[in-house]
Amino acid sequence: MKLLFFDIDGTLWDWKNMIPESTQKAIRLVRESGNLAFINSGRTRGFIQNKDLLGIGFDGIVSGCGTMIEYGNEVIFSHEISADLAEKAVKSLRRCGWKPVLEGREYLYMDEEEFADDWYGQKLRRELGERLKPISSEWGRWEIQKMSCNTSDEKTDECIRELGEDFEFIRHDLPVCEIVPRPYSKGSGIRFLCDRLGVSPEDTYAFGDSVNDRAMMLAAGTAIVMGNGSEQAKKLADHVTDPLEEDGIWNACVHFRLFD
Repeated sequence: MKLLFFDIDGTLWDWKNMIPESTQKAIRLVRESGNLAFINSGRTRGFIQNKDLLGIGFDGIVSGCGTMIEYGNEVIFSHEISADLAEKAVKSLRRCGWKPVLEGREYLYMDEEEFADDWYGQKLRRELGERLKPISSEWGRWEIQKMSCNTSDEKTDECIRELGEDFEFIRHDLPVCEIVPRPYSKGSGIRFLCDRLGVSPEDTYAFGDSVNDRAMMLAAGTAIVMGNGSEQAKKLADHVTDPLEEDGIWNACVHFRLFD
C-alpha cells in the first residue's frame, strides 16, 4: 500500500478552481488499486469546503500545514493556537505592517478594511461566505490553527525575531507569508499518518508546486512537482511531471505505476 499526498492550489486545481478530469480519474484508480490518497494543504479545514474538490474522493485530509489530520470521517489529530499566543501574534504582525488572516477548522478571520482591494481578500470573501468572520469583533474568541499575511518587507526581521520561537514563516513569491505553529508542517502530517497506518515513508508520494510544499517533499519517499510549479520547488523534486492542465498528476501516476 502506498500513501499519496496532494497539495490543492496549483496541484489539484488551477487559480480558477478547475480540476482536470484526468486528475479525478487518476485518484480514483489509485484508490481502487489499494492505495490511499490524502489532501495535504496549507489551507485549514474551514477553507477546504469545495464540493467538487471533496467529491473526487479522498481517504483523509492533512490541513493547516499539519495542524489537523482526518482519516476517513474521523479527526485523528488537531492543534489550536492558544488565545494568548494568537493575540500576541496579531498585535506583533500589525506593528510590523503585516495584514493577518487567522485560519481555523471552522472559520477564517479577516478585517475587511485591511483587504479592501486585495485579490486574496476578494477570494476569501467569494469562497467562504459566512465562514469568514472579522478579527476585531471576534477578538480573543478565535479558534485558529495557523495564520497567513499580506506582508511588508520593511520589518520582516523584527516580526520573525518576535515570533520565530513559536512559529515558522513560509514566504511565497507573492507578498504572502504563511505562519505555522512549530513543530507542525505538511511533512509532520505525513509522518503522523505513516506511524498511524504502519506505512514506511519510502512508500509515500507527495505532489506539490510551491515553496510551502517543501516539508512535504522532504518527508515523502518520492517528491513530485508539477510542471507549472516554482523553480524553488522543482529543485526538491525526485520527478517533475507535466503542468496540472496537461495531465500532470495522471502522467506521474502512470510513470510510477500507481494504479493497475
